[in-house]
Parts: sequence; structure tokens; C-alpha cells
Amino acid sequence: MMTADARTPARLRNAPSWLINLVSAHSHRLVGAGFAAAGARGYHYRLLAALDEYGPASQATLGRTTGIDRSDVVAALNELAAKGLVDRSPDPSDRRRNIITLTAGGSRHLRELDEVLAGIQDDLLAPLSSAEREQLTGLLTRLADHHAKGR
Repeated sequence: MMTADARTPARLRNAPSWLINLVSAHSHRLVGAGFAAAGARGYHYRLLAALDEYGPASQATLGRTTGIDRSDVVAALNELAAKGLVDRSPDPSDRRRNIITLTAGGSRHLRELDEVLAGIQDDLLAPLSSAEREQLTGLLTRLADHHAKGR
């Protein structure tokens, strides 16, 4: 793995895109390991969080809301349903469609994953003060929002 150390060419050490990529790769590893240790995956968290925030939804709506491909949504929901974290039932207005509901166990698991994620954030952002963390989050949000408009 490349790092932003003295061996990295200066033009890369000073390129925000390079630095964002390095931190993103490290973040991805931390999240993957943290969620795996809690018996989950990133897709699980995204789906549970969407159901908690927006309420019951169709599989298609969950895919759009979370940005997860339809086939991956189905696979992740199968895993969550097998653990009793979500309930799948036919939509009364369209029996061909399933409505996914967060169960009480799913809510508990989401709270556990929230704690895991908070620990990951602390690890990832350890060298930053609280004010710097807020500033970084604000700047990243502005960048993400700006580039989301172009999609």
C-alpha cells in the first residue's frame, strides 16, 4: 500500500485526490473489519439505517435510497431476513412486490453497528480535534453534494 510518506513523490503528497484515496482505502478496511467482527457488512448497515430512518420500503426503493444495485439489495436482504433483522411481506397494493420492515432485532443490531461505526470514526480521525473533525466532515459533505448534482 502506498502512503503519503517521504518516499511518495511530492506532487502526489500534495494532491487532495491522492490523499482522499489513501484515507478512503484505510477507511474502507476499518469499516469492513469492524462490521465483519460484528457479523455484518456495509450493505447491511446501509439497508438497516435506511429502514430505520425512512420506514418500511420496497426492495427497489431501498436500492435507490442506499445506492445499492438491485441484485446486491436482494442478497443483503436475504442475509438480514435469515438473521431476523428485517421482515419481508407482500405489498398489499401490489402482491408482486415485497415490503421490507425493520424488526426489533434489526433495530438493536443497528444500534450495535452505530457503536461500531462510532469507534471506527474515532480511530480514523484520531489525530484530529473535535473542531477539525467537524470541519473535515463539512468540507467532505460540500464536495460530495457538489459532485452528486452532476450525476
